[in-house]
Amino acid sequence: MAIGSSERIKNIQRRLGLKDDGIIGPVTLTRLEAVLDQALGPSVEEPLHNLLVSQKGIDLLVEFEISSETYYNRRLRHPVWPGGASGITIGIGYDLGYNSPAQIRREWQGRIADRELEALQAVARKRGDEARALLDTVGWVDVPLEAARKVFFTSTLPKYALMTREAYPGVEKLPADAQAMLLSLVYNRGTRMSGSSRREMKEIQDLVPRADLAAIALQVRAMKRLWDKQALAGLHTRRDKEAAMIESAAHPYPPADLVQV
Repeated sequence: MAIGSSERIKNIQRRLGLKDDGIIGPVTLTRLEAVLDQALGPSVEEPLHNLLVSQKGIDLLVEFEISSETYYNRRLRHPVWPGGASGITIGIGYDLGYNSPAQIRREWQGRIADRELEALQAVARKRGDEARALLDTVGWVDVPLEAARKVFFTSTLPKYALMTREAYPGVEKLPADAQAMLLSLVYNRGTRMSGSSRREMKEIQDLVPRADLAAIALQVRAMKRLWDKQALAGLHTRRDKEAAMIESAAHPYPPADLVQV
């Protein structure tokens, strides 16, 4: 019996010592490039990535978004509205309120049924109370974790890595853990820098070129002022963990534990 392309990818991943999820995303590509560098010598071309983050940091970002596979299947497999100014969210923190209908189709087509895709496109760009009011119209949509992971690693993560680099010039020179946590911050809060609610985001812009990790971590923790600790305890925990990883960021990092995004 012929072996399908997905099984071939999984076999390659197992040989590389990676989780065999069948997704050719940043983790698999980074490890393949490392093997090629070892066999053929380093490439003379500029690396085609925006950030060089730690695997530990990416794992923590995914944990922030879905907690665990069990929790995902129980609570997040169908669209949710996280509250505040968020839009309806699917998959691994994919906020439909901040994506256009065309983007949603491009990134999710073939991952979920066409009927479900059309329903999700109808709530694109809807945020806050407007999104909450529309949640019941898409609550029946089913987003398997496998589909969510494929979109996250092949489309969403590289897009947000570019956004992070543009929002924080010089971030690519920080240790890998710090790069990962600023990616996590942008993934969660976006790149808007104006207004009192974005004061700390703006302060970090001036700190990144100086690589002042302690001061960056202080600003990340200071953002907790924005959210009620009881109602949004998860955001308080997220900011604390991001800050802790930034201020203790290791450099240099073991090459085998780095991911290009």
